[in-house]
Formats: sequence, structure tokens, C-alpha cells
Amino acid sequence: MSIKVFCDIADLKKIKKFNKNDFVKGFTTNPSLMRKAGAKDYKSYSKQILKVCNRKPISFEVFADSPKLMIEQGVKINQWGKNVYVKVPVINSKKKFMGKVIRELNSRDIKLNITAVYTAKQTSKILKAINKKTKVIISIFAGRAADTGKDPVPEFIKSIRIAKNFKNVQILWASVREPYNYIQAKQLGCHIITIPPSIIEKIQKFGKSFDQLTQETVKNFLIDSRKSNFKL
Repeated sequence: MSIKVFCDIADLKKIKKFNKNDFVKGFTTNPSLMRKAGAKDYKSYSKQILKVCNRKPISFEVFADSPKLMIEQGVKINQWGKNVYVKVPVINSKKKFMGKVIRELNSRDIKLNITAVYTAKQTSKILKAINKKTKVIISIFAGRAADTGKDPVPEFIKSIRIAKNFKNVQILWASVREPYNYIQAKQLGCHIITIPPSIIEKIQKFGKSFDQLTQETVKNFLIDSRKSNFKL
């Protein structure tokens, strides 16, 4: 099964670069990435991005914490472009499942990216809140789960299985930590993987043999020892 690569970034210059890259099929952003990119006005900055990325799918996240305001923000964000997915967290900061938000926006045929998902149980709750027509991405945070010593793979296997009857639902591998995650996500049958720019560049250089890697590694050690003028 093929897997679509999305670039996880909000930096305008890098979006311009990767928007021209055929390997990259879409983009994901979040409030943290927007802040890191220097965005001062969320709407105007997002509109700048959309001037560059006006065809490939791109996710912009709501930043409210109450269901009412999330719905209001979601409706507004959806109006920015036909290629826009509204990103909604699976719960708010008070641990409340955002089923009402998901259900309401989905019922208005607004494309959604449900984010900060970690378990198949959460995937199941999301599937009960949506229809089988409007496009929905479920973003499971593999890297952050692994950072805590937990294996995210079983949650992907279960989530992909229970979502298979929803042709409008795509499972996304989020929070990539290394290039090999691309291979893992592909083998599992994930529909999408969202990757930061530096790792996308490494993936596009896949194919080196172990012999080549060994030689390159030894050469780099040798170069650094010479630059440091190490002597015994």
C-alpha cells in the first residue's frame, strides 16, 4: 500500500520549498509550529500560507479550549480554502472528549484532522461521532508515545482495523522521530505520515548499503580527528 507524505511545518519559506516537491502530498501545522514560525496574527499568516499552498491539503488547528469556541473557529477556518482541513484535538485541556465539536463540524461537511490521538479507544470514539462521507484524518502521535516508553504500533494496528469500513477516514502517523518511521507506517498500512522537513530530506536519500554507511562513518570519524589535531 502506498502512503502519502505530508510536511509538518508552518515556516513560510520551507512551505514554498516543499510545495514544489512532488514527494510531499500535503501539509500539517499546529499552534506551536505557527508560533515557532513567528506568526503574530493567526488568520493573516494562514492566508499567506494558502497563497503558496492552494492545492495540496493543509491542516490548520483551532486553538480554543471550549467546545463552543472550537466550533466557531472551525467554521471560520474551513472558509479559508477548499484544500483546508480543520484540526481539532480529541480532548480539550480539561480531558473532555470533543465529540460534540467533531460531530457538529462533520455534520456541516467540514473536513477534519482529529489530533493528539494516542489510542485505538480514542479512534473508536471518533468513529462513532462522524459520518461515512466527509473526509476525516485521525492523527496518532507515535513518537510522543514512544518517548514515554510505550509501543504505539498496537494502537495503529487496532485503529486501522476498526476504521477500515470508513472509506472517508485516513489514519495518520504523527510525531515522527526518525526516517525509519516512514517504513514502519508504510508497513502498517497508514494512509498518511506527517514528517518535519529535515527527515523528509533523509527519506529521499534512502537506498545506501550498509557497506556505504560503514565507509562514510569511518571517513567522518577520520576527518573530525584530523580537524581536531588529535595526537597520542
